[in-house]
Amino acid sequence: MEETIAGAQNTQIAGQIPQQRGESLLETAVRYAEERHWDVFPGTWLEAVAGMQRCSCGDASCPAPGAHPARPDWAAQATGSATVARRMWQKQPTASILLPTGRTFDALSVPESAGFLALARMERMELTLGPVTLAPDRRMQFFVLPGGCAKVPELVRKLGWTLSSLDLLALGEGAYVAAPPTRFGSRGAVQWACRPTPANRWLPDAEELISPLAYACGRDR
Repeated sequence: MEETIAGAQNTQIAGQIPQQRGESLLETAVRYAEERHWDVFPGTWLEAVAGMQRCSCGDASCPAPGAHPARPDWAAQATGSATVARRMWQKQPTASILLPTGRTFDALSVPESAGFLALARMERMELTLGPVTLAPDRRMQFFVLPGGCAKVPELVRKLGWTLSSLDLLALGEGAYVAAPPTRFGSRGAVQWACRPTPANRWLPDAEELISPLAYACGRDR
């Protein structure tokens, strides 16, 4: 779990879980299940085709090469067992690591520019953050307590916005996020903007983060 944006998580250093550079996808997936009790499932992977990195799904124009579910029943495949996770990645060691939302966490997804603006605002407000990912598609995912996404439309409305007017996605049951160090083709790897630590094992509620996130998305329009 070492992919992290330097300097983006100044308030998250204390109690940091020791990381191993070069850790395999298999070992990382197992650590997510063991240490964070997150459900995980293997997605697609990258293959070399005529000197190019292509998604294992076979679609030459795949929008998320090597970083999406490999089968339609992925929700049933997801597991919180480290033993089962190890067995699944042993079958395909280069498979991406995907985390289903709506189980142990929900996620609030915003554009990268809005996400960094919100992070700075949250730091000034001294808010306690959960893990935050930054994906090569230039979106950031803020992990919050499960069930929080159901409240987001009403929370945004109370702030004077409509969810449709903001590029803010609430990812709950039936959705997923790609976890570090999953790669999006040649665009690079998913990174931690705020890494998982013992200090942020207890996630914030969506209500705690929605104001700075909505404000940042409104500024970013």
